[in-house]
Amino acid sequence: MKPINFCKFHGFGNDYVVIEAGELNEISEIGEFTKKFCNRHTGVGSDGIAILEKLAGDTADFSCRIINPDGSEAGFSGNGTRCAVAYAFYKNLWSDENLRLRTKSGVKNYRLTEKISAGSYWFDAEIGKPEFGLPVKANDAEAAGINNLEPAKFSSFIIPREGLVVKFVAVDVGNPVACVFVEDFGELDWRRIGRLMESNISLFPEKTNVVFVKVLDRENVEIRIWERGAGETSSSGTCSIAAAVAAHYTEKTGRKVSVRAEGGTTEAVWREDGEMMITGRADLVFCGEYFV
Repeated sequence: MKPINFCKFHGFGNDYVVIEAGELNEISEIGEFTKKFCNRHTGVGSDGIAILEKLAGDTADFSCRIINPDGSEAGFSGNGTRCAVAYAFYKNLWSDENLRLRTKSGVKNYRLTEKISAGSYWFDAEIGKPEFGLPVKANDAEAAGINNLEPAKFSSFIIPREGLVVKFVAVDVGNPVACVFVEDFGELDWRRIGRLMESNISLFPEKTNVVFVKVLDRENVEIRIWERGAGETSSSGTCSIAAAVAAHYTEKTGRKVSVRAEGGTTEAVWREDGEMMITGRADLVFCGEYFV
């Protein structure tokens, strides 16, 4: 049995295990490995795995792949990548204030703003510009039960058997996110709606995150999260920035928003130049060995 070294971090309760790429050289099926590893009863347990690799190129310092608990690969994860960056500092793989991270959805820029203790850090992250609209072909619209394929402010998801129409803003922030505005989280079964929307591949060919957003005032929103490949989570960087972007896009808030999730508050900014920025922390839980 070969041990795989890892460290588990969390961002506001959204936990990721960080593994250096070289540790997985003998793993032929990363997806199957991740399913077993992330199981909270028979494995280490986490909301995903962040695979970190040091680079020698000019465009990025490290690369990071995010694998979901169901074995699928995410385009990006705000909390997962922050955990990976924290690992780089914790393991003394990096010491500069700024770090460039190559992800499946492009290079993201991180800046260490505070080291609380060994293993606990705050970071600012510039994560790119959002794209609006649904990733679905026009001839699939009727079958998917949707309308408004153009990047309009709202699209709608229809559950025919119940006659329920769910309005949402579709925005890609590195991952696709459907943002549903609600007056009260108790007014609908958001977990069931999230599950139905996530898995509607006619609507979202690669599935989607679903975030339910309650606007508190012009500077604050509260969210509940249904993550693609992970289900309900206590926090999500991509869902937090998507909620902030959608709230400003629909003129409900300003560009700078405090996004309150059950696990903690992420500061999100959609700048005038279109760049998205999130501020959050990553905390070490433990390190260990996993035998395969």
